[in-house]
Amino acid sequence: MRINELLSKQAIDLNVSANSKAEVIDYVTKLMEKSGNLSDREAYKQGVLAREEESTTGIGDGIAIPHSKNAAVKKAGLAAAVIPKGVDYESLDDEPVYLMFMIAAPEGGNNTHLEALARLSTMLMDPDFKDALLAAKSADEFLKVISDKEDELDGKKKAEAVANANTSYRVLAITACPTGIAHTFMAAESLENKGKELGIPVKVETQGADGAKNVLTAEEIANAECIIIAADKNVDLARFDGKPLIKTKVADGIHKADELINKAVSGEVAPYHHVGGAATEEEAESESIGRQIYKHLMNGVSHMLPFVIGGGILIALAFLLDDYSIDPSNFGKNTPVAAYLKTIGEQAFGMMLPILAGYIAMSIADRPGLAVGVVAGLVAKMGATFANPGGGDVNAGFLGALFAGFAAGYIVLLLKKLTSKFPASLNSLRPMIIYPIIGTLLGALVTTAINPIMGVINEALNSALAGMGGSSKIILGIIVAGMMSVDMGGPVNKASYAFAIAQLEAGNFEIMAAVMAGGMVPPLVIALCTTIFKNRFTKSERESGLVNYILGLSFISEGAIPFAAGDPLRVIPSCVVGSAVAGALSMAFGCTLRAPHGGIFVLPTIGNPAMYAVAIAAGMVVGALVLGVLKKPVENK
Repeated sequence: MRINELLSKQAIDLNVSANSKAEVIDYVTKLMEKSGNLSDREAYKQGVLAREEESTTGIGDGIAIPHSKNAAVKKAGLAAAVIPKGVDYESLDDEPVYLMFMIAAPEGGNNTHLEALARLSTMLMDPDFKDALLAAKSADEFLKVISDKEDELDGKKKAEAVANANTSYRVLAITACPTGIAHTFMAAESLENKGKELGIPVKVETQGADGAKNVLTAEEIANAECIIIAADKNVDLARFDGKPLIKTKVADGIHKADELINKAVSGEVAPYHHVGGAATEEEAESESIGRQIYKHLMNGVSHMLPFVIGGGILIALAFLLDDYSIDPSNFGKNTPVAAYLKTIGEQAFGMMLPILAGYIAMSIADRPGLAVGVVAGLVAKMGATFANPGGGDVNAGFLGALFAGFAAGYIVLLLKKLTSKFPASLNSLRPMIIYPIIGTLLGALVTTAINPIMGVINEALNSALAGMGGSSKIILGIIVAGMMSVDMGGPVNKASYAFAIAQLEAGNFEIMAAVMAGGMVPPLVIALCTTIFKNRFTKSERESGLVNYILGLSFISEGAIPFAAGDPLRVIPSCVVGSAVAGALSMAFGCTLRAPHGGIFVLPTIGNPAMYAVAIAAGMVVGALVLGVLKKPVENK
């Protein structure tokens, strides 16, 4: 498939004027919609913005390639914009963007478009090609520039294939980015071109959305002087054991190719030693202890959430569909449908603690840590002690599983160090016997020893929460709900949500209600403010604001992120105030929530639902009024 099959004239605008990154993204998504590629423009745009949150797609040299691969894309396509006056896009080189190609890729299905998208990414590395596009006077001329360049590249590719048939590569590389569409191939092109300039043959394997291409062979790896990994996602490094290896981000592959290649052939790069996929000591030491702990914790929490949400909502549905009058003591399982839903929900929810511990341990020690962490999490969940190995005496709960995950991970790391000097003939014992048997036993022993302490802490915390009076509960509601708006999905938000889940597991349902109210408010604040204070927002922002009614009611806080990113000093404080009001009122009204997600869709399972709705509405109104006062009127063009 050629690039011009993905790019129609309707999706090209050669004279775009935009004042911000958010504004130009919004406009170009409309071009994409005009070409018939999208089923839901807003959902697609949210995917583009989510990708920007990971790292900017402003690659430098005046070019941006925003992209998203999601269900809102009906068919693969491109949209192109020339911005003659430039726009601040937070690019890697801090320079304005003048040329943008936006990529829409569908989930699953036929991936024949990916080769064309990869080709476009590499073509943009040529400054003459970029200048020709910027100078185009019409959409037809724009498309012709692309077509002529593709013809030129196809001819070069055939010639290079013949010339490289017997090439011995001094440097090998792998490039990969989270979506595997643009940056992956731009980094590969940059490394290969710079290698030619320096007279150093370089071969690059691209791990894109369509799988690995130009795969490195065992012979090439054996003969290479050094390996470069320019990637923003995990890459399996086992095949490079013993080879000098440089690991960096994909952006460095694009912009620092000469520096990477020169370093690769300097003879000063340390060999990489594979230990089951765990990070090398050098990599671990480059991060602060706090950052490492947070990364490990978030790995556990992110893998735990599907079990929590799925199990929690199934349990809530069981209560909703059951008949309390049949047997109050068996509420949730009085009817066959309710009993089935509650049983499945309990099984899923019950996996929360083992999964949390398992994936914390896996983040620390890679795959060998998973089984050890899961078993340690189960021991914490059981509340096993040496006096009663069967458990039941103590409730270590969420805190116990948290400790178990870290303990299991570092135990496996210790075992790896202790066995690192084993003869090669005994290496197979490590993953087959030492890690799963000795690691599991040691992880269980440490967790069993610490369970009584965790149980005391857990009981003290639960008792303190249960004994809180009205004013204390309100203050707690202000804190946990307000935290949900501080970074809307970031560390502070996740900390509050994790605390609520821990209390949900312990049977304290009021905190979960306050936290969900706090998370629903930010997009609702944006939606209401764009409705009643129209002159504070551009037309495109007002259109985006309407969607936030749905996102807010669905407990999807991320809908407010584009607005917060564009005006953080006004939007974030307003949302925090609104969330804090909602959390305080939720606590004051004694609202409870058994489901950890769902927004308005689980409203029937909420204790005191009418007043809960009042709490959320009050938070929304207060936040919108504060934001309306803080923001200044804008000029709408």
